[in-house]
Amino acid sequence: MKILSWPVCGMVLAASGLLYGQQGSLTGPLAGFVFDGAGRVLRPVQGVPGASLLGDPVSFGFDLAAVYVSPHQDTAFVVGADQSLHLFRLNAGAPTELSLGGIAGAPQQVVFSQSGTAAALLTAGTAQVLTGLPNAPTLAGAIAVPMAAQAPARSRTAAAPAQSWALSDDGTYLLTVFGGSARLLSIQGQNRSLLPAQAGALVAFAAGGYDAAVMDSVTGLTLVRDAAGTAGTQVLATPDDGLAGPAGLAFSQDGKTLYVASATAQSVAVFNLAAGSRTAIGCACTPATLVPMGNVFRLTELTGAPLWLLDSGASTPRTVFVPARGE
Repeated sequence: MKILSWPVCGMVLAASGLLYGQQGSLTGPLAGFVFDGAGRVLRPVQGVPGASLLGDPVSFGFDLAAVYVSPHQDTAFVVGADQSLHLFRLNAGAPTELSLGGIAGAPQQVVFSQSGTAAALLTAGTAQVLTGLPNAPTLAGAIAVPMAAQAPARSRTAAAPAQSWALSDDGTYLLTVFGGSARLLSIQGQNRSLLPAQAGALVAFAAGGYDAAVMDSVTGLTLVRDAAGTAGTQVLATPDDGLAGPAGLAFSQDGKTLYVASATAQSVAVFNLAAGSRTAIGCACTPATLVPMGNVFRLTELTGAPLWLLDSGASTPRTVFVPARGE
């Protein structure tokens, strides 16, 4: 069954009363944050899914080059225009800087774990892993990243990278694709092939453990149970039109559902892992990513067009948009 959702123009009315309170803080519901690449600012998405507006930029006190926000929207790694690295706690939109314990310099990319409790700061050949987020960041160690696997992100915003990465919640394992396979890397130096995968395949970890998924345009969607242990695999779907042009892959927070965003099909395939069922949620957009953003997933980048979100928590999951600034 294919579920289509077409938002209506009146969706913004409920968000029109949202205002800033004290400097740097917000009143009313806050759906999350999105990086405005053109303006080099971080903007709040004010309101609830289906009734949201883009707010004024968050003030960090310096010019920005990149911002990476955690899935729960409570932590942000911020790269300054001078390539300095900062870590901020976000509380109701108000940023408070935290110590990075001597880590300095701009990473090429930041990868958060599914629950946002760990983050990998990727530079050439190395991923420095921080655990204890958001309140007590601690450098847990480093994972060697083969140069063949290292690739710059298409966007410095925690959006879908050219090279797909996934980090376990405990910060021990980093999953990626290179050398013709999905590989599991670890702080202990492990470098293990899990299954064949082509360059450009997508990977994801479930929250709280080591279950993982790989979306490959040739072999299809594969679930990996206990990737750090027995690594049992189950093919959930072979390639088809609904999975063509995969742009994003993610688990639900409870690990019971797996989502695949398709740019070609302009939809999100939804796999209920317990029931073994599959549905599709249509979008009047071309998904470019699938980024956890609070209780929703972001499907597109912030441009001059509306921002599209997957509202997976609704009684009937749907896609909704946030009007572009000025609309």
